[in-house]
Amino acid sequence: MSLIQQKSTPETIRKNFDSQVDRFSNIETGQTTAIDSPLCMELVARAATLLTPNATDVMDLGCGGGNYAVKLTSYLPDVNCTLIDLSANMLAKAEERVRRNISGAVTAVQGDFRELAFGENQFDIITAGTTLHHLRDDQEWETVSRKVYKALKPGGTFWINDIVIGETDEITQLMMDGWIAILQKQVPEEEVVMYLQRYESEDTPRTLSYQLDLMKQVGFKETFVLHKHFNFAAFGARK
Repeated sequence: MSLIQQKSTPETIRKNFDSQVDRFSNIETGQTTAIDSPLCMELVARAATLLTPNATDVMDLGCGGGNYAVKLTSYLPDVNCTLIDLSANMLAKAEERVRRNISGAVTAVQGDFRELAFGENQFDIITAGTTLHHLRDDQEWETVSRKVYKALKPGGTFWINDIVIGETDEITQLMMDGWIAILQKQVPEEEVVMYLQRYESEDTPRTLSYQLDLMKQVGFKETFVLHKHFNFAAFGARK
């Protein structure tokens, strides 16, 4: 059995996130286990606004409690916002928070974004905050990337903040060690162990270069790296 086959099912992951709404709904701390989360949310929101200032329609994939959508719509209050998440509890919190931010419509869709249709030429901005690492094999990564590209309007932008691995096992371990050292300063040791267990059971991240190359492969004309610190990176692309 491969490592990918041993990973948690979407249903297991959904149940896990259903119970963690508060942890993923704090705009000040962001996701506490993600390095520089508040900074990356700010960078993504500002970059998206600068490159797509006349946006009218945005979408947040794997929106969680809505942090990225809330941060983005604080700069773009007149947009329509589509939220997608596997967890109904997360989705309800995100919808509540975003509705307070915007004058446009909020559309909440519960489901696995690997299986949902995104439409064509519908969105000016799509964000994905710490969610794509749940994709498994190359086919899933390519399928979702192509759907995102197709769903964006010409000139639209796609923004990601997520876990990344290194180009070699040695570099991956070096980056992981840096992440663990930061976690150990923030949370008790038993929580560090829990987060590492979840990483092993739920996550299948790829390298930053893999994701940037994949964006170019599916048609994006430009890619941008906003920030990288140990095994987390914020980056994007323009159609």
